[in-house]
Amino acid sequence: MKLMKLVGAIVITIAAANVAGAAGLPGPLVTAQWLKDHQNEVTVVDIRDDLNTFTAEPKFDVDKKTGMKSLVETGGHIAGSISVDFGKIREERVVDGVKIKAQLPTLEHFQKVMDDFGLKKTDKPLVIVSTGETVDSMDMATRLYFQLRYFGEAHDNMAILNGGVNAWIQAGYPVSTEKTTTTKGDWLATGEDKNILASMEQVKEGLRNGSDQFIDARPTAQFLSIVKAPVDKTAGHLTGARSFPTDAIVKPVGAAREFMSAEDYKKIYAQLNINPSAPTVSYCNTGHLASGAWFVSSEIMGNKNSKLYAGSMIEWTNLGNPTVGQ
Repeated sequence: MKLMKLVGAIVITIAAANVAGAAGLPGPLVTAQWLKDHQNEVTVVDIRDDLNTFTAEPKFDVDKKTGMKSLVETGGHIAGSISVDFGKIREERVVDGVKIKAQLPTLEHFQKVMDDFGLKKTDKPLVIVSTGETVDSMDMATRLYFQLRYFGEAHDNMAILNGGVNAWIQAGYPVSTEKTTTTKGDWLATGEDKNILASMEQVKEGLRNGSDQFIDARPTAQFLSIVKAPVDKTAGHLTGARSFPTDAIVKPVGAAREFMSAEDYKKIYAQLNINPSAPTVSYCNTGHLASGAWFVSSEIMGNKNSKLYAGSMIEWTNLGNPTVGQ
């Protein structure tokens, strides 16, 4: 009898462990293979700025000698995905009488948008999937991740598919081109995590007292004032900022762009004179590319004193604040 009870207890323990393991995420990034193995245990949230590609067929080049296919154009989506339009998750805000585009939305706006796209309250973890063909697309995933976390989603309940749909296709997994029917969601924003957001006033204070390290996540040419982004009033960068350029944030893997390991970023940071453990504020032009830099610092490297200046240079320059190198 004791043996039977012991065996029963072991079986129950193993079963519970399996359930916990199935529901858990391995970290802030998942691979295509992990997602394939756990597809029914998560909610897949697809984000992109061209929704026409959601139902398009992917395109391939075929090597005439070997017959090997290589992906050249993203198309389709992971079956069962919720489709989110990147252009809708931010909103125009009026700051000091100036209209500024692509800003962090209000809690009410973001909750309505996510519910309109069909996100529901669920115990399932969220896996955010972009198309994955560029750093811009991967940073669409990080911006959605940031906003979901800012408005109350637990960071350990979310992950990003590294390399996006392109990595999924390159792994040999099928995509769907079927149109999806959106049903109203009931996801709730539960608050605002000010610990991961830097306001314009906090940026000014950090510049005055030297308490923060500022990371510029734009292309090198913009950092050096060789070119000016159209949305910015003036060129240049924040005083003392260090450049973490777009081509250093992800690496090419075939037709996909993937984030790297913490050890890889430590080496990159050392070459760019970026301190991996200092209080850090990331910015770009609209907070899109900078969300990728924030994700690297906060989620991959574990710097819990890392913030995103979501207003970024579009807010900073259009409100008359100074830059270096203009």
